[in-house]
Amino acid sequence: MGIYTYICFLSALSILIGFITSKISARIQSTIAISAAAMVGSLFLLISGTFGWFSIENIATGIMQQIDFKSFLLNGILGFLLFAGALGIKLPILKDQKWEITVFALFSTLASTFIIGGLIYLAAQLIGLPIHFIYCVLFGSLISPTDPIAVLAIIKNLRAPKRLSMQVEGESLFNDGVGLVVFVTIFTVAFGGVEPTVGGIFELFIHEAVGGIIFGFILGLAAHLLISATDDGSMEILLTLTIPTAGFILANTLGVSGALAMVISGIMVGNWTRTKGFSEQSQRYLDHFWEMIDHFLNSLLFLLIGLALLLINVSWQSFILMLLAIPVCLFARYASLWIPYTLFTRFRTYNPYTLKIMTWGGLRGGLALAMALSIPAQTAMIGDTNLDVRDVILVMTYAVVMFSILVQGLTIEKMIQQAKKVDPNKEDYLRPTAETKARKNDDLNAYLSK
Repeated sequence: MGIYTYICFLSALSILIGFITSKISARIQSTIAISAAAMVGSLFLLISGTFGWFSIENIATGIMQQIDFKSFLLNGILGFLLFAGALGIKLPILKDQKWEITVFALFSTLASTFIIGGLIYLAAQLIGLPIHFIYCVLFGSLISPTDPIAVLAIIKNLRAPKRLSMQVEGESLFNDGVGLVVFVTIFTVAFGGVEPTVGGIFELFIHEAVGGIIFGFILGLAAHLLISATDDGSMEILLTLTIPTAGFILANTLGVSGALAMVISGIMVGNWTRTKGFSEQSQRYLDHFWEMIDHFLNSLLFLLIGLALLLINVSWQSFILMLLAIPVCLFARYASLWIPYTLFTRFRTYNPYTLKIMTWGGLRGGLALAMALSIPAQTAMIGDTNLDVRDVILVMTYAVVMFSILVQGLTIEKMIQQAKKVDPNKEDYLRPTAETKARKNDDLNAYLSK
């Protein structure tokens, strides 16, 4: 059987698990249930093979290796998922949060990368694992950006307050693109033989990031002109498919960030073309069409995340680092957000649960695993040990991702409900001016005089 056959069966399995979950409990997110079921199934296969009950774990592992999780996500469905997520971003709210999202996506992602890299490096030295600092920073770069796929799949369904939701969603979409650029830059330094000069690293970063933004704008403009030129509702929807297909592949071929290109073009189509280019019929169908694609691909992706356990080799050193990686990543996430958040609170008033939700709701998902799997095997051994850098990084990544999805994803709802109770109608608003205070007093006096 070929890869297409495996994908068909796995897609059907993910949909069935989602269906069963919806019948058992509507409160459990289907994506979380799918990942949990796949991980439990993977554990069962590994345990059964160890005890000799039946040995099909090699077959299952072979299937996962054939699918090539990295290429399937990074060079395939990532474009669809990012474009679908960006379509739902409301530009007026995004503009209101532009400085927060920009700083969180740039500063916080970079700060978290080096905080995690430094702490993991120190932890590895303490347990006698002489892993090179550049590989620790590489792990920091792939695990620091929150995964918009995981975030959008879980946070959106919980109906968080609009502006708080936009901070989490907008930051995850943009820091995903920034994180991919940072990862590619550090990866090139670690494995590409590029001298780690400031100028060289800056040039790589600018080429990927700025190039991706410009290319995304060109894609969005081209799509807008084509969609505006037809009144055929079906053709208008089909034209949007050209962006995450040929557009995404072309961006990667040109060496610019396809992720950022999808985010920019998605925002343009979702805000500008939606009102100026689509017919009335297509405006109604646009969201339904892309929500269906997004839900289907998310179900398949979260199933593959759970099954990725079959690709992991665990040693005692990597097991210790795995346990340490979870609190390290949470601490780095909090610290990298707290610094700019404290500065912003001098100018704006936020929901008191904002920092907690952004920290605990900063989920990691398939994107981090795909980047970890892209690290070449058996090319960077650790000291005199038989441990491969790729295996160690993959173990830590899988632990953080599964903790993020299963623990953080299941418990974030309570924080969001508390945020709604504190300020159910508005949050993240500008500090009251003298004019707004006077208007409130006038309204109060008018009410009391009745």
